[in-house]
Amino acid sequence: MYVNLIWAWGHPEVYILILPAFGVFSEVVATFSQKRLFGYTSMVWAIALIAFYAFIVWVHHFFTMGAGANVNAFFGVMTMIIAVPTGVKIFNWLATMYRGRVLFTTPMLWFLAFVVTFTIGGMAGVLMAVPPADFQLHNSLFLVAHFHTMIIGGVVFGYFAGLTYWFPKIFGFKLNERLGTYAFWCWLIGFMLAFIPLYILGLMGATRRLDHYDPSMGWQQLFIVAGIGVAVISVAVGLQILQLIVSIKQRRQNLDATGDPWNARTLEWSTSSPPPVYNYALTPDVRQRDEFWALKQAKAAIKPRFHSIKMPKNTPIPIIIGIAAFSGGFGLVWHIYWLAALGLLGVIGCVINRSMDEQTEFTISATEVAKMETGRRQYGWQ
Repeated sequence: MYVNLIWAWGHPEVYILILPAFGVFSEVVATFSQKRLFGYTSMVWAIALIAFYAFIVWVHHFFTMGAGANVNAFFGVMTMIIAVPTGVKIFNWLATMYRGRVLFTTPMLWFLAFVVTFTIGGMAGVLMAVPPADFQLHNSLFLVAHFHTMIIGGVVFGYFAGLTYWFPKIFGFKLNERLGTYAFWCWLIGFMLAFIPLYILGLMGATRRLDHYDPSMGWQQLFIVAGIGVAVISVAVGLQILQLIVSIKQRRQNLDATGDPWNARTLEWSTSSPPPVYNYALTPDVRQRDEFWALKQAKAAIKPRFHSIKMPKNTPIPIIIGIAAFSGGFGLVWHIYWLAALGLLGVIGCVINRSMDEQTEFTISATEVAKMETGRRQYGWQ
């Protein structure tokens, strides 16, 4: 029962990892294809279906435990079905690119690598969803390769795309594109070298958690290729660190003065980079998806009338409450009662202190807001 509880949680958890990456790809593909995202409604329904099916596929992690043909058949079918909404998303992203003016920036390259690797991993997953096939592949290196293809090719590549895409919005300057491209190619080539051999080794019978194997089995060359792939990935990580260092040193040459370095579609790019503390000087009037893109296309002139903005004051109280609550919980788990009591008193004291503080806000005047907004481009403002 314990292993059922673990995987009833564990399989939805892996989708929690990748669903945000799917959102990143939807932003990146629309921006760099310079087109509206294709099939938005079906994309939303696909997310909902993936979230639902994620809760009824967990037994595919232990088809070999002897639950019986009926149980295995149900969970095998459910596992195959969950590939359908995922496939819908892939085809919608590709349809967004179709007849678009595609810009092969670093975020877009990460997306294209995701399509290749994630599709390979998805096909391997559908194969292992067949219980008789899983009896052969269970706990083999085929499974290890499938998992890493989905998590690295899907989650990690997605977050690399998101980091590169939103980096100028967060920090005010772009990452070095040349080094980013080098890192991307090393990641992709290294990833393929590291994990494609594991699919083959799994089919040849190599299990995970091996401490030794007989050289006569013919596995040695494939393990060497996988080792070379790991080395290439290490070079990619080094290039990413170098990219960050060089980008910081050259930040003045790569400043984002417009707030919209990618000619993007969504409203966060209408603010300066990094955004001011109040986010928007004027509350956006959103009438459609990609509102910022529509404003740019309409070229409508707006004379802004700024107003004062109330902002909450910074306070360390939440961090202190977190430390105190952690200390209290740690004390309860390990029966350190003085620490538990101290943590509880810390939480109560912080809450009382914050509740009695009436000076929790400050006001940015309309004049100050106007000064902050002057000197940068806000599309359509005069």
